[in-house]
Amino acid sequence: MKSLQSLKYYGLVRELTLTDFKLKYKASFFGYLWSLGKPLMLFGVLLVVFTSFFKMGGAIPNYPVYLLLGIVLWTYFVEATFSSMASIVGKGDLIRKVYFPRIILTISASVTALITLLLNLVVVLIFMIFSKVSPSVNSPLLFLLLIEFFVLTSGVSLLLASLFVRFRDIAHIWEICAQAMFYATPILYPLSMVPGEFGKVLMLSPIAQIIQDSRYVLITTETGTVFNTLSFPFSLIPYSLSFIIFIIGYWIFQKEASKFAEEI
Repeated sequence: MKSLQSLKYYGLVRELTLTDFKLKYKASFFGYLWSLGKPLMLFGVLLVVFTSFFKMGGAIPNYPVYLLLGIVLWTYFVEATFSSMASIVGKGDLIRKVYFPRIILTISASVTALITLLLNLVVVLIFMIFSKVSPSVNSPLLFLLLIEFFVLTSGVSLLLASLFVRFRDIAHIWEICAQAMFYATPILYPLSMVPGEFGKVLMLSPIAQIIQDSRYVLITTETGTVFNTLSFPFSLIPYSLSFIIFIIGYWIFQKEASKFAEEI
């Protein structure tokens, strides 16, 4: 019986994900290209600024691909958390009419953003081919990093979605936090530019760890990672935080889920 219910909810997640993905580009002439265009345009501007004005690119092997991968991963995190945050409030009418696990709405929003990420990673691979960047032998490990990233992002999304039902100010607070996190994460600059102690604190962030590890396994082994920045057991902290954040987000969401219909 439980297996039948699981299949039913799996089908619901799939249908909601496909619906969200289609609605996202409905009545848009360029459709999915807009999702690709936003990180590419940001990449183009930042590439010009940091290579022409700050002369940063020369110190980093394959800097254009290095930068593009970081932006694509960051864009996924931002898109997933913001869309998931409004997933419960946006489906208020459905919640009041039909019973189903509320978590499905938030997870489907995260999966929709994940689909966009996977499509954008194909573009990164094409860019690598044209830039003559050979994938590392460690490239298959990127799959594990994407799983970790999805777990982390889903945890943050569940927490934000549950808080947003009660406090609409969360959207503005999260926008400021996301902007600060963008500059506090080594997306535009190499970890080697960050002074020693600050670099160690920065690498405690799971997002910084995932982006740096992704660059290490896909682009260049010269990328600084948590293992050559932090000593054991501190090097395990960012990996653990991804799953701890998911557990906390899941617990708070499930605790508040029964009240959503009344509070929306």
